[in-house]
Amino acid sequence: MPSESVAEPNHRRSASGTVGVLVLTAGVLAALVAAALTTLSAGANYALLGLPDPGPVTQYGLPVVRVVAEAGAVVAIGSLLLASFGIPASRSGALLADGYAAVRTAGWAASVWFVGAALMVPFLCADATGRPVNEVLSAEVVFGLVDALEEAKAWALTALIAFVVALACRIVLSWGWTTVTFGLSLAGLLPVIATGHSASGGAHDVATNSLLFHLVGAVLWVGGLVALIAHAARGGAHLPLVARRFSAIALVSWAAMALSGVINALVRVLPEQLFGSTYGLLVLFKIVGLLALGVVGYLQRGKVVTRLESGSSGLLRLGAVEVLIMFATLGVAVALGRTPPPEGYTTVPSRTELIIGYTLDAPPDLGRLLFDYRFDLVYGTAALVAAGLYLWGVHRLRARGDRWPVGRTVAWLCGCLTLLYATSGGVGRYAPAVFSVHMGQHMLLSMLVPVLLVLGGPTSLALRVLKPAGKGQPPGPREWLMAFVNSPLTRLLTHPVVALVLFVGSFYALYFTGLFDLALDQHWAHLAMNAHFLLVGYLFYWPVIGIDPSPRRLPAIGKVGLVFASMPFHAFFGITLMMSAKPIGGDFYRSLDLPWFTDLLADQQLGGGLAWASGEIPLVVVMLALLIQWSRADDRQARRIDRKADQDGDADLTAYNEMLKRLAEQDSPRS
Repeated sequence: MPSESVAEPNHRRSASGTVGVLVLTAGVLAALVAAALTTLSAGANYALLGLPDPGPVTQYGLPVVRVVAEAGAVVAIGSLLLASFGIPASRSGALLADGYAAVRTAGWAASVWFVGAALMVPFLCADATGRPVNEVLSAEVVFGLVDALEEAKAWALTALIAFVVALACRIVLSWGWTTVTFGLSLAGLLPVIATGHSASGGAHDVATNSLLFHLVGAVLWVGGLVALIAHAARGGAHLPLVARRFSAIALVSWAAMALSGVINALVRVLPEQLFGSTYGLLVLFKIVGLLALGVVGYLQRGKVVTRLESGSSGLLRLGAVEVLIMFATLGVAVALGRTPPPEGYTTVPSRTELIIGYTLDAPPDLGRLLFDYRFDLVYGTAALVAAGLYLWGVHRLRARGDRWPVGRTVAWLCGCLTLLYATSGGVGRYAPAVFSVHMGQHMLLSMLVPVLLVLGGPTSLALRVLKPAGKGQPPGPREWLMAFVNSPLTRLLTHPVVALVLFVGSFYALYFTGLFDLALDQHWAHLAMNAHFLLVGYLFYWPVIGIDPSPRRLPAIGKVGLVFASMPFHAFFGITLMMSAKPIGGDFYRSLDLPWFTDLLADQQLGGGLAWASGEIPLVVVMLALLIQWSRADDRQARRIDRKADQDGDADLTAYNEMLKRLAEQDSPRS
């Protein structure tokens, strides 16, 4: 027995060392691929920009450092993903030993991510000025260049986020805070996504949105596989369950990567240019790598799960090939980011196209607002996926003989349709360029869409569709959802005062503090604004008219009072916009140089009128929903009373009549 207990830790250390060697080898491979492929366009970027050649250290060191940073991000995010949703936690929410080990691994990887991201700043400064990196290492030069270079700012912010993630990984002990840290690590990808090829030029809205899906999918897939292999090497518990969960994530991630990668490539290169340019060849290399990953992953996934369930530990050998291909593809992606797109793909973009990503040739009349469209890859996809998942849930309920109210389904689908129209229809197309249309979009996203969505009761549907984990079984999606609904953060955000302040206060904080002016020329800021509008609206209307159980139950008078309390703030906000003598975001709107959009103040007054008038529409919907809910509650109460009367022979009424009879008998002698 002692020999077995000693052999097991030795086996784990040996397996963990093998995983470390695998990751290091894969990282070196990715760095070599990135550096080698960079030679295909060596000097092209500098000649194109009229810059001197900064030398091999800057030219080849930058892609290597970027590989280091991205490899650290991949392992950190993948480990946190597995600790949050792969490796089971205890019923109390505390991390078990396997989850804690994954978080510790994420901490070390985040430290590498931080170092790589921090080194990217001087390398980018050297690259942008065509100077050797040692000439820009002084703090004064770096800070001066960072202030002028958006990409350097993005990597500096990424380094800060990576540092916070590394610090958090040293102190978190619970499942809840691990998921928060995982969300923060994903946020660390966003600054870099918002810069580079995809964030500039024509159609940069489509390119940036597709890159968002592509990069997140790649990181979850690659990082998740590395974390799974490390978990197996440690001899972690519930390995078949963890492998099955990762397999589902891997399938979705690969599909997202493949589709978004095609869209992103088509924005920058025509199909006939794939074989005639360096950029096109790198795109082909990346496509081949992704296809190889899909085939290898598909062929191996079933074998891995089967072997794990039969007690075998062949995951490391089977996953090594996939990891090496993944990191080689990462190297290709880094080289692709260093290569200029081919010339002649598009005509010279107009000023409007450079700023918002597409042209607007005519003013937004009723016909264009109703029938124009430009599909939003983020929110349009979210609307379609949300509708599809909801219908799948309803189908699952009906397939097993359960009922689900048709009204809830209609409300949810109308909410998804409104979200699709507000972001991908004529309103979504003109919102970035016209303030009044933006204000209409704001009202739809913060007032109408959330009202319809909360009436759909998505949490209640999910709780009925998802199966409980069972006694003694690890928590699953149903338990995760319940933990989120009952979390302290959700209770705080749904507090009536907090929800009201977030809902109405964001109007004033965004438009009257200069934040809106700063956000207008940033595509990522538009995505963030729309997410904020949806979130605060949902948090406000959830405890008021939501079908789902809320962490805070409000009395009927409280629900009505909360809705009426928000009305004066909306009215005052709209009036303030209408009376303002200076247009908000005037410099940005004038920079678009739209010939049909010249009277900015009149347009702002129209937007203020929309904000004032549109506040009445949700009130009507909310009051109608409350009346219906109260009526149904009275009907349910009456049915309960009738059922009780049928069961006990109307005992309550009999007792009441007996009491009246006794009172009458007591009073009769006195008379």
